Amino acid sequence: MTEVQKEAEVMNKRLLEIISTLSDSLVSEQSSLVSYNKSHISSNSFSMLPSKPKIFYGRDGELKEITEILAQDAPRITILGGAGMGKTSLARAALHDPESSARFPNQFFVSAEAAATVIELAALVGLHLGLEPGPDLTRCVVQYFAQQTNSCLLVLDNLETPWEPKLSRGGVEDFLSLLADVKHLALIITMRGSERPEKVRWTRPFLQPLQPLSNQAAQEIFEEITDDPYPSDEKAQLLKFTENMPLAVDLMAHLVDYEGLTNVLARWRAEKTATLSTGYDRNSNLDASIAMSYSSPRLTPGARELLSLLSILPDGLSDIELTQSNLPISDILSCKSVLLATSLAYKDTKSRLRSLVPVREHIQQFWPPSQ
Repeated sequence: MTEVQKEAEVMNKRLLEIISTLSDSLVSEQSSLVSYNKSHISSNSFSMLPSKPKIFYGRDGELKEITEILAQDAPRITILGGAGMGKTSLARAALHDPESSARFPNQFFVSAEAAATVIELAALVGLHLGLEPGPDLTRCVVQYFAQQTNSCLLVLDNLETPWEPKLSRGGVEDFLSLLADVKHLALIITMRGSERPEKVRWTRPFLQPLQPLSNQAAQEIFEEITDDPYPSDEKAQLLKFTENMPLAVDLMAHLVDYEGLTNVLARWRAEKTATLSTGYDRNSNLDASIAMSYSSPRLTPGARELLSLLSILPDGLSDIELTQSNLPISDILSCKSVLLATSLAYKDTKSRLRSLVPVREHIQQFWPPSQ
């Protein structure tokens, strides 16, 4: 076995340990998942919403779209996008919008990240509603919302966890369909990728999958966190490395705040994404966040091979290059579709298939091309 292979195995083992720790923490976090009921429908339900994002730039357009949809009858909204794109933050901002708060006296926010099946998802929602535990609360949850007289807003965050596996997808979509039948229940889901669950008539126009921030928004976030409004080459280089992925910008700025620009720039050049991966949850560990997308059941072996290839191609690949380069990847256009569906890759302005810098750096480190 070569030294490169040994080093790759060590890195893979370390990343799997991070993911395992992250998964274990999700179970213990079930009791801290929060919901808010302004009318105090049940004394057993929780009494808090997740806080409004304190630093929120570059998503005003998407937030406006969501609030306009929420003003319609029976809104059903999907917030999609890749790892670290700020889907949860956008949902939180929508909950705290004054018009939305006034329209929906009863608001509930449920993280589905700890749910592996529709039964577990319904149990989490039931926990927030103060329902008695049972073997299957799907019907009880739907009945609960159907019996309310005031408008309700339910946010299901990170719904991809129970939805992605093929064995549980149908059950999750049936549950969503039953919830969508409750006319006075507004529904918002956040999911990694660009696919919407079936069996629900999602409100049109669809909210497009979240893209990287504008240069100005990324700079505003960076300067808000670091309290450094002055331009510099080092700051510009660090922001370029994030490619305006919101999570990467946030983690990079906080690191600069206590280590300084020069030190962080040197660390990034040596450690790449590991520089931003010291925490043990998806919001404080860039490697763990990207790895969760890489471990998606939707990702085929061929799609993983193509993603590894993209990690060493900053300019990406055109469709012609994909089909005429004799790459040892079967059904390569299907693999391309999988990467687009999971938002691990995207089409740039020239319709070339590319991955963002943080994703490329992560894949190079942990899952480089085999040949």
